Amino acid sequence: MTNRLQNAPTRRLACARCATVFACNPSGPCWCAEETFRLPMPADGGECLCPTCLRKMAQQAARAAAS
Repeated sequence: MTNRLQNAPTRRLACARCATVFACNPSGPCWCAEETFRLPMPADGGECLCPTCLRKMAQQAARAAAS
């Protein structure tokens, strides 16, 4: 069975939070794979976040975990 993301083309997405347009390459390499943190993929069927919003969300999650 072939992984359907394996041959997926790079997509142009609008951030679900701020509407900034960014590139997403689900078959890799993608900018998000280079990040040191991991957040869950959107469970509600929403799209990904741009680099800035994803990093802000990771910082918020880290602060919440430290509290």
